[in-house]
Amino acid sequence: MRRTFKVLSGLLSYPTAELQAAVPQLAAAIDREALLPAAIRRQLERLLNEIATGDLYDLQERYVLLFDRTRSLSLHLFEHVHGESRDRGQAMIDLKALYEGGGLEIYAPELPDFLPLFLEFLSTRPRTEAYGLLRQTSHILAALAERLRKRRSAYEAAFRALVALAAAKPKPDDVSALLVEPDPDAADLVALDAAWEDEPVTFGPYAGNGCKDGLIAKIRAGRRPAPGVADAVRPSMPRP
Repeated sequence: MRRTFKVLSGLLSYPTAELQAAVPQLAAAIDREALLPAAIRRQLERLLNEIATGDLYDLQERYVLLFDRTRSLSLHLFEHVHGESRDRGQAMIDLKALYEGGGLEIYAPELPDFLPLFLEFLSTRPRTEAYGLLRQTSHILAALAERLRKRRSAYEAAFRALVALAAAKPKPDDVSALLVEPDPDAADLVALDAAWEDEPVTFGPYAGNGCKDGLIAKIRAGRRPAPGVADAVRPSMPRP
């Protein structure tokens, strides 16, 4: 479990030469733990191969277009459940405290809700706790997988793998509520600007944006380099 979470954290991080070189070890780590269904493991092979053999600059450009430029594909979990609401800042603080309570320290410029960082934290937790926390984000992961499927992106496999690990089918209504949000193409600069336009902040008891996510209820209801080869294939221990 630890290795699989760390591998998926690495695959969803900004591509580097180190990540490319680590692909054989990442694939071997997934196979050793054997937590993923065979069909998803085969689907994940495409992403592993693309990262291993692709031109690094092309991989980096693709990553930025997908996950940095396109708000609907943001790897920051709270973007999809809090948006610009006032609750987001406090949720960040509380999630950071959750990490620190588990022995994981965060260094700038990492934000607590960055998905690869969340997965790294899960890799340090007991199995039941890790799966429980992951399960409570499954509707976000499923929505991202669907958006990537429509783009025929190999990154879809990483999100299908996470949904499979969560071992709980997200509620269709929760996924649909996320999928109705604008999902512009990364090449449509006008639509992207509109999607990133600041949203009004709502105050009062209805300030939330309808998040039904148990993780967020529990904790308050950029870009991160890929991990090195050793970190990707060796279980990490919480910092003392």
